[in-house]
Amino acid sequence: MKAVVFAYHEIGHACLDELIAFGVEVTCLFTHKDDPHEKIWFKTPAPLAEKQGIPVYTPENLKDPCWTDLIKKAAPDFIFSFYYRNMIPKRILDIPSAGAFNLHGSLLPRFRGRSPVNWVLVEGETKTGLTLHYMEEKPDTGDIIAQRAVDIAINDTAHTLFLKMIGEARPIMREILPALKNRTFTPITQAGLGPSSYYGGRKPEDGLISWEKDALSIYNLIRAVTHPYPGAFTYLDGKKLFVWWAEVEQGVSAGPDTQKGCVFSVEPVLVHTGNKTLKLVSVQQEGAQEMEAAAFAALNTLKNKILGGNS
Repeated sequence: MKAVVFAYHEIGHACLDELIAFGVEVTCLFTHKDDPHEKIWFKTPAPLAEKQGIPVYTPENLKDPCWTDLIKKAAPDFIFSFYYRNMIPKRILDIPSAGAFNLHGSLLPRFRGRSPVNWVLVEGETKTGLTLHYMEEKPDTGDIIAQRAVDIAINDTAHTLFLKMIGEARPIMREILPALKNRTFTPITQAGLGPSSYYGGRKPEDGLISWEKDALSIYNLIRAVTHPYPGAFTYLDGKKLFVWWAEVEQGVSAGPDTQKGCVFSVEPVLVHTGNKTLKLVSVQQEGAQEMEAAAFAALNTLKNKILGGNS
């Protein structure tokens, strides 16, 4: 059983490790160089491959015919993609004799596309999972080979949810690899599995808080992009104010004429939203240290300030 692997992130590391443990002959690994502007809090597959003597390639894209030729010469049975961030051309997907498969971080057909772990939190989902599926030209639309569900707790962040996903990546590979080896798996079309949805990639500026939204929606955004991600933010006196953690405050509300984004209490720090109240727990003004919101309020005049916009 020979495979060419495209992988990155810790799920890429875990799945490559499972392939090796199962006895798959991994002819080479395509991965990414670490971005110096990204916080690398996770294991990556390259050191594991190098330790095993597996050739490692890090092309910026796969358009050069040399990569197609290299993979053809390897004559793989399978191609696997585990959190690889670039599109793989169809001419490469067509090479393996048994198929090309991708492990996607959601329960397809929902949350196709980029950053599914962050998006399920933004959208307030209570369940997500992993899906191994055939790769096609159109992202995340191929027939499903295996799925594994993951519950989302109300206090999960993208980091804690990703750790749960890593924990499920190994068993899903252990369960499906024998069937892949023996060609006894049964693909399932996505068409009969309910409505699909697609989400694009996220950028740091997508963390801007809209105080017109309800407190729970704002909380979901905050937990979706808090550490180690770029963070949710608002503006205070023309400076960015990052909100690294917050809670929906039950039973306390501002007056009916209070403006959205108004800090109407500083003990604790409470902000009026489109519906209900958000309590700020941990904040950081641009250029300063992160601190508890109460401590920040003690050092700054917050009462009746309006958060939001860019001024």
